[in-house]
Amino acid sequence: MQDIVFTESKNLNEEPFTTSEIIAEYAEIKHHAVQQLINKHSDRLKKFGIIAFEMRKLIGRGRPKKIYHLNEQQSSLLITFLENTEKVADFKTNLVSQFYEMKQELLKRQIIRESGKEVRLSMTDAIKATGEAKPYDYSNFTRLAYKSAVGYSPTELKKARNIPKNDVIADYLTADELKAVEQREQQIATLINLGMKFKAIQEVLNNQGVIYQTTLEIKERAENGATTSSVS
Repeated sequence: MQDIVFTESKNLNEEPFTTSEIIAEYAEIKHHAVQQLINKHSDRLKKFGIIAFEMRKLIGRGRPKKIYHLNEQQSSLLITFLENTEKVADFKTNLVSQFYEMKQELLKRQIIRESGKEVRLSMTDAIKATGEAKPYDYSNFTRLAYKSAVGYSPTELKKARNIPKNDVIADYLTADELKAVEQREQQIATLINLGMKFKAIQEVLNNQGVIYQTTLEIKERAENGATTSSVS
């Protein structure tokens, strides 16, 4: 089955959701019927959070389509109001499974992210302890850690993933990417403490190769609109 649970972005602090459109498709009922159910039971649904929505413009039509975003509790409650057909029962099973898997992945990333904060601090402390640190040293070592860990600089990652300027890039990395960056930052801290300079550390890491070569979705402009391609 295709993905039926999503997050607004790749930020590890996002709350997973499904949509009224997904519920309609897999329960095999009209989307309008799902919208009516949401409106009818809105007070109950609001007990589990704000009922979010997006207005999706339809090609060739004037009026945008309203798509509701429902979190795990809201969607679970809404489904209880549907007729329990075989299709609905299958959808319930898959929805519960995907919400669980999504939450486990986010939790895994959050745990690695927290441990990575200590490693990050050990690197910046090592830079500072040299007594010769310049402001650009921190950004240079950070760029080196990312390039040698996942194959891309923080700037390239932010651009490819549309990460807001003031957001912390580590909050948007996958578990594998977080582990790779953490490993490199720990290694850099150790090499600095051994008295090695930037160029020597760069050479060591470059010789070792990238730990986890990530793949980015790069948006490219085409004559008939935007297209997406994968690069690694």
